[in-house]
Amino acid sequence: MLKLFRIIAILEGISYLLLFGLTMPLKYWAEIGQPNKWVGYAHGVLFILFVVIAAVFCYERKWSIKRFLILFVASLLPFGTFYADKKYLSKA
Repeated sequence: MLKLFRIIAILEGISYLLLFGLTMPLKYWAEIGQPNKWVGYAHGVLFILFVVIAAVFCYERKWSIKRFLILFVASLLPFGTFYADKKYLSKA
């Protein structure tokens, strides 16, 4: 489960950066909206997976609600899931 969680964390972080760093500018500056749609879908699915797996993982490992909230906030910040992976998941 940890390996899957770490993979989802990295993919969610990459999708976040692609969405806001690449496809949003394409959509609004170059009027190319199709990549934004597909990356947005992928990011949404990965975000939900990350949060659900974080909740399950915290429950199974008996981690505190504080650690879950840190993981949740990390999913909302650019580069946050990379930090969470390095700080919390690689040592779990």
